[in-house]
Amino acid sequence: MNTLDCVRCRLEPQVEAHAAEMFTVLSDPAIYEYEGVPPPSMEKLAAGFRRKESRLSPDGNEQWLNWVVRLPNGELAGYVQATVYRSLAAYIGYEFASRFWRQGIGSAAIRCMLGELVASYGVHTFVAVLKSANFRSLGLLRKLGFEPGTARDAVQYGAEIDELTLVMPAGKLVRP
Repeated sequence: MNTLDCVRCRLEPQVEAHAAEMFTVLSDPAIYEYEGVPPPSMEKLAAGFRRKESRLSPDGNEQWLNWVVRLPNGELAGYVQATVYRSLAAYIGYEFASRFWRQGIGSAAIRCMLGELVASYGVHTFVAVLKSANFRSLGLLRKLGFEPGTARDAVQYGAEIDELTLVMPAGKLVRP
């Protein structure tokens, strides 16, 4: 897994050593307006990061790729992640501390990750599932070129009744 130098940030492969810094980032209550909860402790976050360092699902059928997003000043802003399936579709996710929203950091980091997924992992399709009410995330994904998926996509990627499934073929990826 590569470290990626992006337009506004650097993506570092996530490891256990990032847990203390990321605990602060992920403790921002604004992140959880639509779903999820903050990590219960730094120790549990570190254990989760350690489990993901193999970069593989327990059955070996999926690649789990996680990067922390480091700003030029050295501060961590959040993370981007992808699950790469054997079909070479990638389910993506991300979280950023609210103080970094609407500054172009998220779109730069995600675009950089998507480029890496195509170049190094052969990904041909990107998928994101989000709460329908999450207008910020929806705007970000639309800005990147994602479009509504089909009902089949929603079933395949486990979307719940209150969620949207967005997809983008890798050929639509616009690089900076």
